[in-house]
Amino acid sequence: MSKVLMKGNEALAEAALRAGCRFYSGYPITPQTEILEYLSWRMEEVGGEFVQTESELSGINMLLGAASAGARAFTSTSGPGFSLMQEGLSYIVAADLPLVVVNVMREGSGLGNIGASQGDYWQVTRGGGHGDYRTIVLAPSNVQEGADLMAEAFDLAEKYLHPVLICSDAAIGQMVEGVELPEMKEHDINKFDWAVRGCKPGDPIRTIQNIYFIDNDYEAHLLEKYDKIEKNEQRWEMVQTEDADLILVAYGISSRMCKEAVKEARAQGLKLGLIRLITLWPFPNKAFENLAPCVKGFLTVEMSTLGQVMDDVKLATGCKYPVDHYGSMMALPEADGIIAKAKSMLEEVGK
Repeated sequence: MSKVLMKGNEALAEAALRAGCRFYSGYPITPQTEILEYLSWRMEEVGGEFVQTESELSGINMLLGAASAGARAFTSTSGPGFSLMQEGLSYIVAADLPLVVVNVMREGSGLGNIGASQGDYWQVTRGGGHGDYRTIVLAPSNVQEGADLMAEAFDLAEKYLHPVLICSDAAIGQMVEGVELPEMKEHDINKFDWAVRGCKPGDPIRTIQNIYFIDNDYEAHLLEKYDKIEKNEQRWEMVQTEDADLILVAYGISSRMCKEAVKEARAQGLKLGLIRLITLWPFPNKAFENLAPCVKGFLTVEMSTLGQVMDDVKLATGCKYPVDHYGSMMALPEADGIIAKAKSMLEEVGK
């Protein structure tokens, strides 16, 4: 299949259509608005429904309705809009509904700015706030992977009857790269036994309800679901970790800079490795098993001030290694800075 040049946001939108998505509802917010703009004309061409809503609240709740009918549906937003979607998302979790939400992260806190950042990690991996739940979170590092993960996101959502988040960022969303798109796939809206649809007189009526309140075994159901997800859906990439003295941990756009840092550090005689997170939840704990004896510590590299990934690395390693952070919410990490921080950390560990 030949490659085409596409902006990251537009590739996500086209990949959703090719995965069988025929319903989108959402509200414009930089830096994801190209998704909405692209679908405003392209969705009609494939016979689907596009709705530009008056707010993110409407966008997520229309999605609840479409998913209840068995449609492959998704919405997209950025940090402030994603915060507004949290109540609707918790209802979707409680109803065991499959759908996809794309969060193209930007700088915070508050309204923040429109530049690339990765400050939403805690929110996307901890269930978004109230409701005692988790969501599957996929983190592409380039335009091609974003398109590939979009199709996988719908499959995972339907496999577990659960929402799936794609956590992108402004840099990946705005960059233009070559991408191979899959063939167009049609989704049968009537394939699910649980989906709401019209029925003849005398047929049982199907309803979508909050199963927290109608299923006495809901907690067991939830724990079993999350246990299966954690066992089966961890995804990561290892880069030269077999002999590394220090292992970088990163995702998204930051992981691309880390690959450059590993290459440059090795040329200088510094043995760096990289664990690239593809699933943010379930966190790839398996990647941190059977580490080489030479590993002296971990350095998370992310576009956040507080180093939001650090806690998960500490938990994955049983707090047996030093874990530090390099990065800022305001600037893309560069290889030279990563290497300098790595050298400083190794010197400190060696004292």
